[in-house]
This record gives sequence, C-alpha cells and structure tokens, in this order.
Amino acid sequence: MDRMVGTVVRGLRAPIISEGDDIIEITINTILKASETEGFSLRDKDVVGITEGVVARAQGNYANIDQIAYAVKEKFESDTVGLVFPILSRNRFSVCLKGIAKAFKKIYLMFSYPSDEVGNPIVNYDLLDKEGINPWADLLTEEDFRKRFTDTKHVFTGIDYIEYYSDLIKESGAEVEVIFSNNAANILNYTKNVLACDIHSRERTKRLLKSSGAEVVYGLEDILNQPVNGSGFNEEYGLLGTNKATEDTVKLFPRDCQSLVENIQKRLLELTGKKIEVLVYGDGAFKDPVGKIWELADPVVSPGFTEGLNGTPNELKLKYLADNQFAHLRGDELRKSITEYIGQKDCDLKDSMGTTPRRITDLLGSLCDLTSGSGDKGTPIVYIQGYFDNFSA
Repeated sequence: MDRMVGTVVRGLRAPIISEGDDIIEITINTILKASETEGFSLRDKDVVGITEGVVARAQGNYANIDQIAYAVKEKFESDTVGLVFPILSRNRFSVCLKGIAKAFKKIYLMFSYPSDEVGNPIVNYDLLDKEGINPWADLLTEEDFRKRFTDTKHVFTGIDYIEYYSDLIKESGAEVEVIFSNNAANILNYTKNVLACDIHSRERTKRLLKSSGAEVVYGLEDILNQPVNGSGFNEEYGLLGTNKATEDTVKLFPRDCQSLVENIQKRLLELTGKKIEVLVYGDGAFKDPVGKIWELADPVVSPGFTEGLNGTPNELKLKYLADNQFAHLRGDELRKSITEYIGQKDCDLKDSMGTTPRRITDLLGSLCDLTSGSGDKGTPIVYIQGYFDNFSA
C-alpha cells in the first residue's frame, strides 16, 4: 500500500523540570517512553526539539533585579541613561526594566512607533496618516503623543505600555521622560549614555548611536554576559531572550546549547542505533495576521542544533510542477512522472522554482514552538518524523 502520511509532529509530555535536573536523561527517557507507549519507531533523520525554557530552568540560569541593577551600574558611570526601542512585553522586559531603573536616577525612555521591533503596536498607521505624522522623521514627546492618540492599549493584552513602563521606572526609584522616535540618534538630544534595548536591529542601533556622538553605548546582550553576585548569565546574549520568572527574577536564555544537543544525539545513537537530529528552540518566527506581531522576541530561533539541521530546504514546488512540466498528465501517470522528477533533483535548487529559502532551524523551531506553545500543554519536547522526506520517498 502507498505511504499516506508525510511529516508527523508529536508534543511529548515530560516531567516538570527543575533546577539541577539532568535535561539530557529526561529528554532521552521521555522519547523512549513515548515511542514505547504510543507505538512509533525511531528513525534516522528524525528531529528532537527541546524548548529553551526547560534547558535554562535545569541550568538554574536566573537573575534578580538587584543583580541586573549591579550589572548595569558596572557599565555606566552616569546616573542618567537613555533606553531606546524596548520591546512591549510584560514577560520579556518588565523585570529587566525594574532592574535597569534601580541603577539610575533618571531614564529617558524612547519608544519606536507605531509598533515595537517585533510588531507589538502602540498606534496604527491609519491614525498616523490622519494626524499627518511621519514616523521616520518626527520626534514626539509624550505630551505630543497623548494629544494626538487617546487609545494606546495593546490590541491583545489591553496594556498601555507607555504608562506601564513609566510606572515601573518610577516605582524603582527613578524619574522618567518618554519620547517617541524611530531615529536612534534622537536620544542624544537628552543624554549621551544609551542602552539599546532592541533585539534583531541592535547592531545597527549601536552603530548609529556611536557614529552620532554617543559617549557610552551598550545593548542588552552586554548586561549579564558574565555572572554577577551569583547570578545566571549568557556569554553571547546577556539579557536578550529573558522571560519573567517571578515579579523580581528573570530566566535567562540557556547556555551551552551546542554541547547539549550533540550529547543528546550521541546518547540516542548509542541507545537506538539511529542518528537523530536535535535542536533547542525558543520563539518561532511567524507573523500574527491580526495583531501584526512577528513573535520572535528571542535573539535566535535556535541557540543550538546538530549539524544535520544546517542549511535551507532543497525542495521543489510540487504545485508548480503539476501546473507546468506535467500539466498534460493526470492520475497515476502524473504521480509517477513527478515522483521520478523529484527523485532526480539536483542538490542545489536555488535557480529552480522551489520553496522560500528559510533556514531549516527557523522552520523547525517555529514548528516546535507552535506545537508546544507557551501555556499548559506540558510538552516541552517535540518529536518530528518525516520532515526531510519528499513525495518520492
């Protein structure tokens, strides 16, 4: 009988993982037990995804607001700072902001608009057009902004992040002045000491600030890139990729992910004889059509993955073949011809009509993130089969 199922994705229920747990053994035992109880066999080129959250939790990679404040003070001698382009997220930035604010007497908080870097909106483009505002040129004070726009609540959470972040800063003991601009250099009208809070555009932001006369410039990746007073840390990403753990602590992005995935792959090969690919995944990279949120608040989709997940898909577009080369065929003859054509495809299809060349890790990480979610599904490990198969196999 012809094979009727292609890619299969399973969210695997694992134990609740705590600090100090052996994430390698838990992952392996969860896979083997799921295979046994659910009746599926492990195969070469299967893929295991482990969410970054449980990896960081097992590592105990946490920091509190006092440790964040201390780390920030080590970078800045001034008691005034400009924070540019913060992401609008209670989960991602609120606790970090509390710690940062404790290190200063005054903060100039500059929001990008009409949305943050990953699409969280403050105001929509139609209202900007109505008010004759050019977001690429116009700098607005909070008073200017409030006069023109009365509803600045987030489309999903209902939070007014201008007010929310301002209150957090004041509660932490600092003064705050809010401005709105998409030109990073505009913060230099207020202070020459700047902390860039954006994620994917951070290198450009820092470059523009330095070339425009900033005296001290750091990014979130420079804060807690080494331990402070017993804190967790991340050498490469610092505070980027954090999640709120409690009202006063954050879970940092996990460390040493490359050695982790390689060790899991090695142990699975020893136990099963199958070479299974492994990745640690965080936020997926996909855009919500209603809120326009891009989702990817982590610095990367996957901070660690095995060699077999490198590169981009090498796929032909099946519907294009059916509409062009084989448009004259039907039924079994069409199926046979396309199957043979795919089986003979070149290793490099960049000049052919194929799929959009996103990285495999970004595609798989997004698939894993959508499968496990961030709620109460209890499936921090995702097992994928048939992802690298095609119509001819």
